[in-house]
Amino acid sequence: MSATNNRSRAKRERTVDDVLAEIAKQKLRIGTLETRNSDSLDFHDVAVWSVRDALLAAYQAGMASVLGRLG
Repeated sequence: MSATNNRSRAKRERTVDDVLAEIAKQKLRIGTLETRNSDSLDFHDVAVWSVRDALLAAYQAGMASVLGRLG
């Protein structure tokens, strides 16, 4: 595979940060994972079931990534 094909494929693949940001938005209702140096923006009250859902989603994303690479 050429270097150009490798680069274009890499652009299409989601990064770990992209996946984590999406999980945070969907499961934890946290708009960004960027530090904003403000307690009211950087600390969140989150239900334990939301944390569980987010951890499960991250686990499933990792499994899908591994299985996709093996298949």
